[in-house]
Amino acid sequence: MAEITAADVKKLREKTGAGMMECKNALVASNGDSAAAEKILKEKGLAAVEKRSGRATNEGKIFIKINDAGSRAVLAEIASETDFVARNPDFIALGAALTEKALEKGYTGPSAELETMVTDLASRIRENMTLKRLTVMDAGPDEYLARYIHGDGAIGVVVKLASDKPEALKNEEVKAFAFNLALHIAAFNPYVLSRDKIDSAWLTEQENIFRRQMETDESVQGKPPNVVENILKGKINKFLKEICLLDQGYVKDEKLSVAKALEETGKKAAAALSVTGYVYYKVGADA
Repeated sequence: MAEITAADVKKLREKTGAGMMECKNALVASNGDSAAAEKILKEKGLAAVEKRSGRATNEGKIFIKINDAGSRAVLAEIASETDFVARNPDFIALGAALTEKALEKGYTGPSAELETMVTDLASRIRENMTLKRLTVMDAGPDEYLARYIHGDGAIGVVVKLASDKPEALKNEEVKAFAFNLALHIAAFNPYVLSRDKIDSAWLTEQENIFRRQMETDESVQGKPPNVVENILKGKINKFLKEICLLDQGYVKDEKLSVAKALEETGKKAAAALSVTGYVYYKVGADA
């Protein structure tokens, strides 16, 4: 039987994160072979995670990484059972490594390799966790990606701006606007980018809801049909201003719509700017 020293136990503990007694027992079982002991601990950890796989993972954190060229962004949500684990330095390091790996390998969604990274940490922490979702956003030479993460990673946003003059995307005011726009999206979570992106059937459904509401509204009853239609149009227009990003009041100056703020920023940079897409993630929300 090989001699198991305190240094051996300490080294294995630092490598695996397992408890001192677990490490010692694994070394004893493997006759001092640290690699075999590590495998034993991993198998035990995975077994523990498997037992807890049915437990809800409603906590977690959003991670975002944009490559050095600024041409691709990766957003990932890693879910955990508890907020305590989501604040664990190893959990945070996992998110950074996972998004970096996704960029390196060109992954555009969850993969076996990325999911293994998550289960490896889960086996050490002994808590159920999952790679809930992963999204990639690409930018061309005439586009710019900006990101914003709210608080401790509860919300994450990537927004993409385009310009008719690519050099304008290097303008610091344009970059600042892109960041503030990502912040705006995090704060207001618009349903859609613009009115022309709304599904017509969905909009008709909303109109019908407003009509039914107005049928029981005493302030509307008895009014001429044309007046009722104008009231309906006003309600729909107000509704669209609330849910469409370009129509919303800009977070830094609510007197301006996002579209107007975008236009004014473009004028300062002597370019025509447009928002071509965004991704909004919130921990615990439906993927």
